[in-house]
Amino acid sequence: MAGDARAPQRVEPELDGHGVRVAVVAGRFNDLITFRLLDGVQRGLAALGAPDPTVEWVPGAFEVPLAAQAFAASGRVDAVIGLGCVIRGATTHYEAVAGESAAGIMRAGLATGVPVVFGVLTTEDLDQALERSEGPGGHNVGEEAAQTAVEMARLLERIRA
Repeated sequence: MAGDARAPQRVEPELDGHGVRVAVVAGRFNDLITFRLLDGVQRGLAALGAPDPTVEWVPGAFEVPLAAQAFAASGRVDAVIGLGCVIRGATTHYEAVAGESAAGIMRAGLATGVPVVFGVLTTEDLDQALERSEGPGGHNVGEEAAQTAVEMARLLERIRA
């Protein structure tokens, strides 16, 4: 209708985590940061009423996609969160690890039809990583990943119903 000034309505996500089974695959490399991200995931899931996640550790962010895909294909979880931290250094190693980790996590979700959430920090330095993995009340990508996992699990549940 011409002249209709109504703005689109914001759609709020469904963030009821009760019964949503989540696995977390965390990279040990830069574990100062990944432990903080894991704490954020656990806080985020608890705030949404989700049960404690299953947690497994892998050597680093490059190995997260394979373990995440195995969890997603197992039929035992409704979502998987991949955690890691890649900090830029003086070589091109950063680009290879960060890019392949991101692409692998995306492919794991697409291949299995289970949400696989990217919770891998890719930062220029340690200060940026610390800023994105703060404790309660601060910015924590792990906490955001928990919300994304629940939202996507609920969305796919509705689509498949």
